[in-house]
Amino acid sequence: MGTKVTLIPGDGIGPEVTDAARLVADATGVSIDWEVVEAGEKAIAKKGTPLPPEVLDSLRRNKVGIKGPITTPIGSGFRSVNVALRQELDLYASLRPARAIAGEGTRYPDVDLVVVREAMEGLYSGVEHWVDRDHSAGETINIITRKESARICRFAFDYAIRNHRKKVTAVHKANIMKVTGGLFQEVFREVAREYPSIAAEERLVDNMCMQLVKKPEEYDVLVTTNLFGDILSDLCAGLAGGLGVAPGALFGESIALFEPVHGSAPKYAGQDKADPVAEILCLELLLRHLGHSEAAQRVFRAVWEVIYEKKVVTYDLALPGYTMRPTRPSKCSEMAKEIARKVPQVDISKPLPTPPGARAQSSVKLANDTHLED
Repeated sequence: MGTKVTLIPGDGIGPEVTDAARLVADATGVSIDWEVVEAGEKAIAKKGTPLPPEVLDSLRRNKVGIKGPITTPIGSGFRSVNVALRQELDLYASLRPARAIAGEGTRYPDVDLVVVREAMEGLYSGVEHWVDRDHSAGETINIITRKESARICRFAFDYAIRNHRKKVTAVHKANIMKVTGGLFQEVFREVAREYPSIAAEERLVDNMCMQLVKKPEEYDVLVTTNLFGDILSDLCAGLAGGLGVAPGALFGESIALFEPVHGSAPKYAGQDKADPVAEILCLELLLRHLGHSEAAQRVFRAVWEVIYEKKVVTYDLALPGYTMRPTRPSKCSEMAKEIARKVPQVDISKPLPTPPGARAQSSVKLANDTHLED
């Protein structure tokens, strides 16, 4: 029997991209016993709630899971399932790597960043209310605690050590938010002193956005609060080619849940055209977490080669701005099959080819065995 892994297909394009990840998982030869549970809109229809107890029970029992994107209504509707999962399971660390895949689709072919986002508090704590009876003014409370700040900062430095990273940059707004931002800044400085082998620096969030656009190659691991991490991880994904190639992971003390950064894109649901790469790279992170390092390398290499060749890629990867070679868009399922076909064939001992505009050594770094071990 294989490793038991919880699978939450999600909403919109979620079932299509999670099917793609399962196909690639089968190609690795790693034995995984998928326990499929529903959350989101389908769960409301069947169970009357977007987050049934069996979803939480499955993750608590299996300790590891992978999910597709789940719809979060804007302005009204049910509470965010993503936020609820984090809070119910104490998934305090959101890890979001941003790696330029095959060097195309971006002006920054060498981007290799990791955003470590605190996922339990801040402006996403859910503490908000109307100020008056007429609902003409609302207030959201920004909760920052010493405990959670220390926990996420230590996670960032521990991650940097395990993955041979050189520097951790704290991102805050302590010049204006002097109490909450100031507390996060203070705790980061205290924790940084415990890790003398890792360089530590700070940036104000607005300046950080500018610096990432001007010279992302100067940054390595970014650690920040909930809202800033949400925004910065999308910015970094854009530098690396877009949300379609951006995986993510959530870690607690004993549970790990892997999820793409992008949303459920309901307008594309059922059309078999969504980019499966982010979900497949979530599988890569999951395999590393489970200790299947070689299988994870094969998945990453296969994804990289398929995008580099530009023969079987989805519409977003075939757009003129992403490729210099005219390409007929392929279906989500077709791209998944091509990646799966390559997985057992790729030669992970060879350096990755140097894509147009990229420095040779950065591409080798992307395939480093220890790069994303958690």
